Parts: sequence; C-alpha cells; structure tokens
Amino acid sequence: MRIRSLGVIDDAVVELSPGFTAVTGETGAGKTMVVTSLGLLLGGRADPALVRIGAKAAVVEGRVVMRPDAPAALRAEEAGAELDDGALLISRTVSAEGRSRAHVGGRSVPVGLLAELAEDLVAVHGQTDQQGLLRPARQRQALDRYAGDAVSVPLEKYAAAHRRLRAVSGELEEITTRARERAQEADLLRFGLDEIAAVEPVAGEDVELAAEAERLGHAESLASAAQSAHAALAGNVEDPEGVDAGALVAGAHRALESVRAHDPALGALAERIGELGILLGDVAGELAGYADDLDADPLRLAAVEERRAALTQLTRKYGDSGNTVRSVLEWAEQGSVRLLELDGDDERIDELTAERDGLRRELSALAQALTDARAEAATLFASAVTEELASLAMPHARVTIDVRQTEDPEGVEVGGRLVAYGPSGTDEVELLLAPHPGAQPRPIAKGASGGELSRVMLAVEVVFAGSDPVPTYLFDEVDAGVGGKAAIEVGRRLAKLAKSAQVVVVTHLPQVAAFADRQLLVEKTNDGSVTRSGVTVLEGEARIRELSRMLAGHEDSVSARAHAEELLAAAQASA
Repeated sequence: MRIRSLGVIDDAVVELSPGFTAVTGETGAGKTMVVTSLGLLLGGRADPALVRIGAKAAVVEGRVVMRPDAPAALRAEEAGAELDDGALLISRTVSAEGRSRAHVGGRSVPVGLLAELAEDLVAVHGQTDQQGLLRPARQRQALDRYAGDAVSVPLEKYAAAHRRLRAVSGELEEITTRARERAQEADLLRFGLDEIAAVEPVAGEDVELAAEAERLGHAESLASAAQSAHAALAGNVEDPEGVDAGALVAGAHRALESVRAHDPALGALAERIGELGILLGDVAGELAGYADDLDADPLRLAAVEERRAALTQLTRKYGDSGNTVRSVLEWAEQGSVRLLELDGDDERIDELTAERDGLRRELSALAQALTDARAEAATLFASAVTEELASLAMPHARVTIDVRQTEDPEGVEVGGRLVAYGPSGTDEVELLLAPHPGAQPRPIAKGASGGELSRVMLAVEVVFAGSDPVPTYLFDEVDAGVGGKAAIEVGRRLAKLAKSAQVVVVTHLPQVAAFADRQLLVEKTNDGSVTRSGVTVLEGEARIRELSRMLAGHEDSVSARAHAEELLAAAQASA
C-alpha cells in the first residue's frame, strides 16, 4: 500500500506480510494514518482535513492479491475492473476541497463499490470501527462453517426445498388471487372459439374468395373481352368473310411452305410460323372455353360476398396485422391450449396445495435438524471462545451464542411452534458476552468496552480461523488495557490466526510485536519547518532497537535490549 500526502505522512510504502504484520511507533508518529489509509481503500468516509497541509490531494493506492474466482474479484470484474497478474489495484483520492474518487482495476468506480469489496476482503476490529462478525448474518454463516457437515448437509437440502416451496407458493398464489381475471379470460376465449367454429374458416379461403368475387363482379366485361379476343384469333362465325389472326398466320405458313425447299432459312421460318399457328389455335380454344365456363350468376356473387364479410369480421377481431384467415386459425389454436390450462386450474390448485403442504412438512423437519446442529456447534464454540478470553486478560468473561427463532403464524413448525423461516433456516444467531460474573449476556458490540471488544473479536476469529472466508484481519488497539503475560498471549493468538489468514495489528506492546512475521515502524521526522512520517520495515538490529524502545522508552538500554532479544527468541520458538 502506498500513502501520499495523508496527515503527517508525505510519501510512504507499507509492505504487509502474508502472515502477521505489526505496525509500531511513537505516539503521534502516524500509526493511525496507516489504519486510516486502509479504511479509505475500503470505502471509508473521506475527510478533507486528512489531506496534508500544502498538498492538493491525498492518495492511497493498494495492491490486493486474490484468486480470480474470489467473490471480490468477481464483483470487481462485474464493474469492469481487470486483475493485474492475479492482483487487484485499488486507489482512492481525496482532494483538499473534499472531492473523492475511486479506481479499481484501472476503471473509475463509485466509492460504494470499495465498501462492497471490503465485505469479502478485510475484517476490521478497532475501538471505533468494527466490521465482519458483528453482523448477525455473518455470525450465522461463520457458525455454519464452524459446524461443518452437521449443518451443511441438511442446509443444502433445506435450501433446495425452500426454493421449490417459494416457486410452488408463488404459482398457487397467482392462480388463486387471479381467479376472477382467469375466469373472465376463459369466458372470452370460449366466446371467440365458438364464434370461429361457427364460421369454420379454411386456411387460404379468404384469398380464393377475393379472386372469385373480383371475377364474378366483372363477369360481363370478362366474357365480352374473351369473345372479342377469340374472334380476332379464330374468326367470327357471324362473319365468315372476316379476317382473323389464325387465317393470316395460316396464309403466311402456306406461302413459305411452297418455296422452303429452295432455302433452308425460309424453311426454318416456316416451322416457327407453324408453331405460332398451333399456339394461336390453343389460345383461341381456351378463350372459347373460358367464355362458356364463366359463371355470371348474381346469386353466387352474393354468397361469396356474404362469406367474405363473415371472414372479415373474424380477422378484424382475432387476426394479426395482416388480417388473414391463417392468423385467425393460429389464434384459435393458441386459445384452445390456454383454455385447457385455465379450465385445469381447480385440478392444478389441488396439486399445488398438496405439494406445498408436503414441502412445509419437509422444511419443518430439516429446520429442526438445522437448529439442533447449530445449537450443538454453538455450545462448543462458546466454550472455546470463553477459554480463549481467559488467556487474554478477561478471565471472568463468558461468551454464549443465542440460537433463537421468531414466532410467525404463517411460518413452519419447529419445536411445536410456528416460526419465521428463510433461505437459511429458521434460526437467528447472535454472539453474546457477559464480561464479568453476574452480568447479563449482551450482544458483543454492546457487552464489551472499546478496549475489550478487539480482544473478544480476536478470540472469536481465532476459534473461527479457517471458517470465515475473509482473508485479512486488521486489529487496532487490540492490546488496550493488557500487559505482561496476557500481552504475550495476545501476540501468540495473533500469530496463530496468521497461519490461516493475513493479520495486521497496530500495537504499543513489544510482547505483541515480537510475534509478528514483519514489523513496520512509523517514524516522525522534523527538519525545523516540516514534520513528516515514513514507514520502515524493521529487520535484525533495527527491530531489536525498536522493541527495546517499546520496553524501556529508549533503545539504548542494555537490559531492555536483552529483554527484547529474549522476547523475539521466545516468540520465534513458540511459532
């Protein structure tokens, strides 16, 4: 993580260890700015007062390594971001005027997206900022993972039955609540189908009738034209001396036939004229037949027009934009199918009701199994966390998990009561803390003081190690009110948690810092006019000097140095 122009930090690079990183330094050196920087990358509130005096803006950039299929990576890709060699680049800029900008994977994004990504990236535990396991929904999810197959097996079956119950209930509600509308729809369909059945339309009939009506409506002119054309081609019986096309073509053919032997070219033409004569004869014959067959009956025309009117009425009511008989028949086919569905509602309601009741009984049994498994896991978990707290200077604290249900008259039956249910069961899970004997257990966010809360969450996270999917934990002031042996236990448990996740701790205690895989020093310098802080990775002699300072107040104390070396050796040995 790179920090520029934020508070007392001018420009610093914070290199976090994959395991346990401790951030140390004198009071006022700027350790809080490291936590604040991470908070900005996680979508925290942008305060323009944080911008370093004289700078236009504060900038925090982070590189987060993650699997391509991690929830945060998938959510970032949905927003258009891209991973860079398995890492997601995140930046946040806060101007001195108060404007804030965020970028993820090379894409400008709303600041709210950073907060969404933070849900799956970092769990923050501090006196003023608590996330992750303080939310009851996350507590239930973590408890389920802690319980393992005892919960996951019935939960998978329950979730499948719940999805099916929602689908069945939705369909049943849709059928029953819209019974009146569906009855009206069925009546309209029956009326339409009866009206179509009464007419008995045939596909393509409208086109054929239109052509027939056109022919019958102009029967006289068509007959006259056919007769005139026939006379022009084959002659008029009333005028035997008249000239017609057939006679002229026959005369031309005879003229050429008499000389075709003298020139093949004329012979070819004679053949073509002969073919023309045959064609004229055929056409003349068809014209004579057409005139004889033409029906000029006005009664037939009236019947055709009446049939067309009936079809037109159907196409206007049930046809598509083309108003064809075929579209009316298609409507009738679809309407028949839909009417069968509507007429089968009563039978369908009975089927759905029986299935719904069976699913509710199945959910009741699975919900009871889930509640029993969660209750058993909660007892084991609470005992383990209480034991952890005894070693973290909270010997009288007691943690319990409340697994409860909310009564709902429309819920499912669990333990003889009707309770509300959801996709994860009927249980509400909440972690409770009684900090001392005689105290009433309260939700951990309310039952612990600011200094105690981080230690409670540390104990919870240690017990849940490997169960919670969040890969990084940030503890600020986890050592408040702790010293001596208890401080060593805090450091040991942070190191234990770091075996399964990345842990970042801001601490004043050398007993805690000694257990870190990497120690960062936030150090303030002053050249007389400008005060700035930088971040340094401590190794070897430099780390011993810083641990000595944390122990004795100055790094040159011989006894403090010996104690620091002893702390470091003991921490490394216990790791």
